Formats: sequence, structure tokens, C-alpha cells
Amino acid sequence: MDEKTQSSPPGGLFGVRHLQTFLLFLCLTIAYAMRVNLSVAIVAMVDRNSTNPNFEEYDWDEKTQSVILSSFFWGYIVTQVPAGKLAQTYGAKIMLIFAMAICSALNILTPFGASYGGWKVVCASRVLQGLCQGFIFPSTHTLLSKWAPVSERGKLSTYCYSGSQFGTVIMLSASGFLASSFLGWPSVFYVAGFAGIFWSILWYFFGGNSPSEFKSISPEEKEFIEKSLNVDTSEKAEKRSTSTPWLAIFTSMPFLSLMLVHCGHNWGFWTLLTKIPTYMKNVLDMDIKQNALLSSLPYLAMCLMSYVFSYLADVLSKREVIPLSVSRKLFNSIGHLIPMFALVALGYVTKDNVDLAVGLLTIAVGINSATYLGFQVNHIDLAPNHAGVLMGITNGAANVMSIIAPLLVGFVVQDPTDPYQWRLVFFISAAIYLVGNTLFVIFGRTEIQKWNEPEPKHSMTTKEKEIEEGRCQK
Repeated sequence: MDEKTQSSPPGGLFGVRHLQTFLLFLCLTIAYAMRVNLSVAIVAMVDRNSTNPNFEEYDWDEKTQSVILSSFFWGYIVTQVPAGKLAQTYGAKIMLIFAMAICSALNILTPFGASYGGWKVVCASRVLQGLCQGFIFPSTHTLLSKWAPVSERGKLSTYCYSGSQFGTVIMLSASGFLASSFLGWPSVFYVAGFAGIFWSILWYFFGGNSPSEFKSISPEEKEFIEKSLNVDTSEKAEKRSTSTPWLAIFTSMPFLSLMLVHCGHNWGFWTLLTKIPTYMKNVLDMDIKQNALLSSLPYLAMCLMSYVFSYLADVLSKREVIPLSVSRKLFNSIGHLIPMFALVALGYVTKDNVDLAVGLLTIAVGINSATYLGFQVNHIDLAPNHAGVLMGITNGAANVMSIIAPLLVGFVVQDPTDPYQWRLVFFISAAIYLVGNTLFVIFGRTEIQKWNEPEPKHSMTTKEKEIEEGRCQK
């Protein structure tokens, strides 16, 4: 299929594909609110005097708190690949309903678990929530592969995935107010949990696996989407197998480069977000974690910049300035190389330039959103039929890097106040950014791969071939 779509968008500013994108945006907003709410609530849970003193306090030391906070990712990594396969086989809509509903219920029950079972029950709950949220990215990618026309793929994906930053900003900003209210720290979990239950109901009524299954979509919009994606609606397509070509996937250089750039992205991104605040506190004498505005500023910048980059990419696409392959690599390079330079620069900032450090951190994280139009949508470019599985593989591998990166920092930085040890951490992360992006630029592709197409369930007999050839001649 040509990189350019072969038809024009149907009239109207808001179609069913935009409704699906908005609902997925809300899904990610709420999912990330549930993901980060414990990070803030735990401060009040271990120190009642920091917010509303009328609620229970727990004697959890730093080690216990670290175990609780990391337990989410134990489950999150496990379900990535199975989630992509299940979404492809049974439909992403039902996967999201169950994932969000169960995760939301567990979120609501977290205060009761802490009260009656202690940190072990909270830890178990977070593992289960991670298992549930492992379905979200593969399912979302599967849905976008069905709903986003080629010409709008980057834009709709960006709008959708910006919900992750928006949810983080909202939760970081509102959690302090909620914990200090008459409802206390449990309200942090109640608000996010009930929002998730409400979303699950909305999604049940208004979500759809594909345009062909959505009854109220207009014929014009359905034709536009399916023609752009080259959807085969014939009876012949229904007889094809949905088996996953594992060998072809893991021997594909475009896919392997995609997986490596995703791993490099997570390494650098999580170094920025999890360790830079520690560096600023110990080396620059500034505790950014104690300031809600500064804590949420990088996420806000990332959310807003994603819309700026989306607009630029849309303009370039409409004016046919550059082909899709160049666009993917250009925006990916912007999203990785500028943060790379920012990481190096941060290693040389002194105590007299704290504002510069905050600015570099904010810019680095904000510019990182350009990757929404780079590698993060490339799974759908390579194989729309297996987009969920591909996302599950790369996201699972990348989140392993999210765990290893902080561990390496702990190994390298023996003295948290030593700027030279931190500089080495920044150089390592910058190098990983550079290598990952370079591999994507060299080996990355946007053409649909041959292994995207499903194989027939059985070989045609001589008689069936004669019948098929007769149909074609007619």
C-alpha cells in the first residue's frame, strides 16, 4: 500500500473514529491516575500529619515503601505479550472492559486492604493492578490499527496516548488536595477507582473493535477508514488464520530496531523522571518532589508538546513535504537527541543554576513526546494485523529496562552528593538514547511487512483453485 491515503476524510469535524480516540484518551488518563496515585498517597499513609490527621497511619519503612511502589510493574510486564494476542483473537474492546473494571475495583479496595491486611495485601493488589494494566497498551494499539486511517495515524495516536501524561498531571496536582480533604488519603483511590468504573460503562456502550462492527458509523466514514487501511472485507478474508508469525517477527530487522529503540527510550525516559529529582536534591540542594507544581511540570510539558508535534506532523503530511518514513525518523530523532543533550548538560549544572536544571528537565521530558510520531506508532505501520502483539513485545522488553535503569544508578552512584558519579549516569543514558535512535533511523521502516498478512487455514485443492480461477475470469 502506498504511504499516502487514497481517499479524503469524510465531512465533519468529529466522527466515530474521533469518539474512539477520545474514549481511549480517557482510558489512559484514568489508568495512569491509578498507576501513580499510590506514589503520592503513600506519603500521607505513613505520615498522617502531612495531610488530614484523622486517618490511619502505617509504620512502613523506606524499603517496604519501595517494594510496594515497584510491585505494580511485576504484574505489568507479565501480561504484555499475552494481552496483545488476546486482543487480536477475542477483540480489544472486551479486554479493556475487564482490565479497567478489575483494576478500578482493586483501586477502590486499596484502603480496606491496607487497613485489614497491611502492606502485603496492598502489594498483592498492586501486582494484580499491574497485570490488568498490562492489557491497556497492546489493546489500545490493536484498536488504533483498526480505527486510525494512514493519513491520521500519527495524530490520533498522539491524542490518545497523551492521556497518560494528562492523567499523571491531574493526579499529582489533585492528590494533595484530596488527601487533605475531609475524605483523607483514601479518597485518592476512590476518585480514580470510581472514574475507572464509569469509563468501563461508557466503553461498553460506545466502544468498538472496528468500523465494521460499529453499527452507527456512517457509510462514508467506514469506507474512508477501510479504504485507507486496505481492509479486505471479502469472504476470502474470513477464511484466513489469525496465527502470529513469531519467527518472522523476531527475525525482522525493522521490528528488532523498533524493540531496541523502545528499550532505549524507556531507559532514558525513566532515568529522567525517577532519578533527576534525586540528583537535584542531593547535588543541587533542591527538593523538587516536595513541590507539586514542579513534580507535575515535566508531564504537563510532555502532554502539551505532544499536541504541538502532532500539528507539525499533520501540516507536513497534508503538504506532502516529506514521506512518512522520513517523518517517523525525524520526529523520533527530535524526541531522543534533544533529551540526550539535555541529560549531558544536566551533569554540568551547578547549585547556582537550579532554574536552568528545572528548565532542562522540563524541556527534555516535553520534547520526548515527539516519539509519539516516531517509534511509538511504528508497530501499526509494520503490521496492522499484529500491532497489539508487537506493542506487547516491545513494551514488555522496554519496561524491563525501566527496572534495570534505576538499579544501575544505585550501582554507579555510591555517593549521592558526588556530581561526577551522576555525570556518568547521564552519559550512559545519553549513549543509550543515541544508539537506539540510530538503529531506528538505519533499520526502521514504515512499509507493511510481508508477514502481516495471515496465511490461509488450509491449502486449496486443485478443484478449489479451478473454481477460484473461474470466478476471477468472470
